[in-house]
Amino acid sequence: MLDFTNLRAIDFHTHAEEPCGCHDDDGYDDLQSSMAQYFGAPWTHPPTIPQTAAHYRAQNIAAVIFPVDAERETGYRRYRNEEVAELAAEHSDVLIPFASIDPHKGKLGAREARRLVDEFGVQGFKFHPTMQGFFPNDRMAYPLYEAIAETGKPALFHTGQTGVGSGMRGGNGMRLKYSNPMYIDDVAVDFPDMPIILAHPSFPWQEEALSVATHKPNVWIDLSGWSPKYFPEILVRYANTLLKDRMLFGSDWPMIAPEKWLDAFEKAGFRDEVRPRILKDNALKLLGAAP
Repeated sequence: MLDFTNLRAIDFHTHAEEPCGCHDDDGYDDLQSSMAQYFGAPWTHPPTIPQTAAHYRAQNIAAVIFPVDAERETGYRRYRNEEVAELAAEHSDVLIPFASIDPHKGKLGAREARRLVDEFGVQGFKFHPTMQGFFPNDRMAYPLYEAIAETGKPALFHTGQTGVGSGMRGGNGMRLKYSNPMYIDDVAVDFPDMPIILAHPSFPWQEEALSVATHKPNVWIDLSGWSPKYFPEILVRYANTLLKDRMLFGSDWPMIAPEKWLDAFEKAGFRDEVRPRILKDNALKLLGAAP
């Protein structure tokens, strides 16, 4: 089981890409290779969950890991939530399983969410509005949110521009409009007891994300997807002050390695007393594991 005491950090944003990854016939291979080039990742085929666990174990870092269920919108094969959870359980010393369910599944998705928490120990849920093709405040998604809220688990939403499809013809069909964090403000109002995480520096809507998080106490921000050396000054300022208890370390592995992110974090303008909160303490509180 996961021993949080001696961990260096908790990475709140990593992706499980196998076995759905890299199929020529559905286009996922082209997408993955384009994303690896965009991020400068050192691999041509994304790592498996056991490989991810080994990397994080060597770094003494725990990782929240999840798939993205975008099969309906993109045609890319779905990585079964049950398989992700089972593999994470085999590496429970470093991996924390989240699930992903397309909100278009309605009550069927709500039933799956409850079952994943009850039977597979899933600790939260990942949404990618751009890949899944929906506005987060669309009432279509509310049956799934209601189920998640009942479990007390957090919901993590991709926000801002995405590396998915970046530079590809037509952005590979990815529509950025869905991931404006202001749409999540409605969700925070309607589900005030559900922890919500806005993933990534939300370019070009950074101030909207900070506005939502400072106004709604159930909203957090993870700092994944960008190197800290590129963070806008206003994001660092809020992380050092008003939102110091609701900022989370995240890398976006396997596109960004956690050790590379942490090296840049050491050189960025975060206050010494805030760094432990971002790296681990805030995540412990969100996961209900704080002492």
